[in-house]
Amino acid sequence: MKTDVWGSVQDRLRDDLGADAYKNWIEPLVFEGFEANVARFKAPTGFLGNWVSRNYSDKIQMLFSEHGADVARVEFATSVAKKAVAANGSAGKAPKVAEPVAQSRATGSPELPGAPLDARFTFDAFVVGKPNELAHAAARRVAEGGPVTFNPLFLYGGVGLGKTHLMHAIAWEARRRNPDARVLYLSAEQFMYRFVQALRFKDTMSFKELFRSVDILMVDDVQFIAGKDSTQDEFFHTFNALVDQNKQIVISADRAPGEIDGLEERIKSRLQWGLVVDLHPTDYELRLGILQTKAESQAQHYPEVSIASGVLEFLAHRISTNVRVLEGALTRLYAFASLVGREVTLDVAQECLADILRATDRKVTIDEIIRKVADHYNIRMTDILSPKRARAVARPRQVGMFLAKTLTSKSLPEIGRRFGGRDHTTVIHAVKKIEELRSVDSQIAEDVEMLRRMLEA
Repeated sequence: MKTDVWGSVQDRLRDDLGADAYKNWIEPLVFEGFEANVARFKAPTGFLGNWVSRNYSDKIQMLFSEHGADVARVEFATSVAKKAVAANGSAGKAPKVAEPVAQSRATGSPELPGAPLDARFTFDAFVVGKPNELAHAAARRVAEGGPVTFNPLFLYGGVGLGKTHLMHAIAWEARRRNPDARVLYLSAEQFMYRFVQALRFKDTMSFKELFRSVDILMVDDVQFIAGKDSTQDEFFHTFNALVDQNKQIVISADRAPGEIDGLEERIKSRLQWGLVVDLHPTDYELRLGILQTKAESQAQHYPEVSIASGVLEFLAHRISTNVRVLEGALTRLYAFASLVGREVTLDVAQECLADILRATDRKVTIDEIIRKVADHYNIRMTDILSPKRARAVARPRQVGMFLAKTLTSKSLPEIGRRFGGRDHTTVIHAVKKIEELRSVDSQIAEDVEMLRRMLEA
C-alpha cells in the first residue's frame, strides 16, 4: 500500500517539477513508510535531504494527502544515522541532516549524488590500442588504489574516444577493490549546478563537506566551467583540499588544460600538475578491434544475424573519427538484419548506413586547411601564401602542406600552387620535414594531431 501511494506521488512530482529536478532531488530518495502520521525517507546525503526538506516537503505532504495518506509532516534521515530532518509541522528552519553514510545495496560503497555509472563502461569492455594505451594504463593505476605518483589524471580528446568510458571504469574497479571507497563521478555541469544551488540556499558548508570527503573525485568535461568565476573558485579550493589529503582527482576535457579558453591560469596550472594524457583518434587496427568486440557482444542478442566477410573492415576504414558513431553503426546493422531477415553484406551495410557514410565522406579543402593552420598559429593566411621564410611562418606552412597531402587527394603540384605558387619539390620537402619532426618534437606532433581532428570533425 505504502509503495503504491509513494509511486503515485512520484508520478505527480515528476510531472510538476520536470525531469531534471525530479532526477536530481526526488529520485535518490528512498521511501521507508509511514510512522505515526510521519512520512519517513532516507536521503543519500545531508545536503540533498536538507535541500528537499526546505523546498519540496510541503508539496510532498500535500500530494500524500491528496492520495488518501494522513501525513502531518515529512522527515528525511541518512541510512545509518537516524537523525532526521523534520520537514513540516515544526517551527523555524529545519536542522541539517547527518553526514551522508548511506550504503549502496549493490556495491556496499557510500552513495554519493553523482551521475549514474554505465554498467557497460568497464575495463574489460575497453579495447586497448596504441592511441589509448597510455590513458588506459594510467586509469588502471588510479583504479587499483595503490600509491599514484600523478595527481590529477587529466584525460583529453575529441568526442567518442573513450574519456567517459575510462572514468566509469575507474569508478567500477575502485569500488570492486574497495567497497568502502567514496568515489564521486559527475559532469562539470552537475558540479556547477550543485554549487549554485548551495549558494542559492546558503548551504555551501554541506557542499564543501560532501566534495571534500571523497576518496576519488572525477569531473567530466571540465571545459564547461570555463568563464564561470564563482564555480572555478570553488573548484580550485576543492582541488587543493583533496590534493592536500592525498585524495585522487580525475578530470576530462575536450582539450588540453592550457587550451581551454576562459579557464583561470591558476586552475590550468593545477590541472597540469599531474599526468595529462591525450586520447588520440583511433587508428584502423583499433577501430577494427572495437568492431570485433562489439560484434561478439551483438551476436549474443542476434544469433540469427550473419555478418559477411569484409563488412567490419569496411566500417573500420570509412568511419574513422568517432567510436560512438562506429559502434552505433554496427548496432543499427544488427537490428536491421534481424528485422528484415537478411545477411549483412557490403551492399546491405551501404544501404542501411547511407546517412552515416555520407556524413563521414566530408571532403577537407586546402583553403580550409590554410585557414585552420593560420588560426592555430595566430598568423595571417596571406603570410602562409607569401614568400616569407621566417620560421614563425615557414613551419606552419609546412604543417599545412603536410595536412593537405594526407587529408586531400590533390596532387603535389596542385598543393604547391595553392600554397603561394610553390614547386612540388617544396611540398615533398615539407611533408618529409613534418614527418621527421613528429617523431622527435612533441609540440609539432600535438599541433598536427589537433589540426587533423578539427579538420575531420
